Amino acid sequence: MKRYYITDRKSAGGFGPLLDVIRDQMRSGVDYIQIREKDISARELFEFTLAVLEVRDHEISRGKRTKILVNSRADVALACGADGVHLPSDAPIETLPGLLIARSCHTLDEIRKSQAHLVTLGPIFESPGKGPPLGLNALAQACRIGKPVFALGGITWQNAAECMSAGAEGIAGIRIFQNPGV
Repeated sequence: MKRYYITDRKSAGGFGPLLDVIRDQMRSGVDYIQIREKDISARELFEFTLAVLEVRDHEISRGKRTKILVNSRADVALACGADGVHLPSDAPIETLPGLLIARSCHTLDEIRKSQAHLVTLGPIFESPGKGPPLGLNALAQACRIGKPVFALGGITWQNAAECMSAGAEGIAGIRIFQNPGV
């Protein structure tokens, strides 16, 4: 099961504690980290992404290379040397040479039209503020489209196996990675 961690410094307690969580997740073998700090300046995002890449470069010696994606800012991803960018479903995809492109999707049609390398689909389960859950049947249908799909929204360690049984490439989320007891 692949794991896709989406950051949230506010629920982590700030940038310092968030870097600690990122380091722990890299050590545990998380496959992707999406730096999703939407309310900071481009400069702050650039500097934080560089700090994350430095942590990753240090952790590579453990044999695993977590891919780092920058939320919505291909310019920052390219400038930092990040692995890719995560775009919302309605954002245009330009030519982004060398960048892995992930996209947020909420419908099967969005997945079909997506030009991304991988997608997150959600919410699969009940998740605060995310609208009605799509459910496991929609996830199974999405996984048959032919793109790697990461289940997102209300994912717990208890229901992750159901997502994998539905055909998901892996699981994605914030709370499941930042709050290990979830």
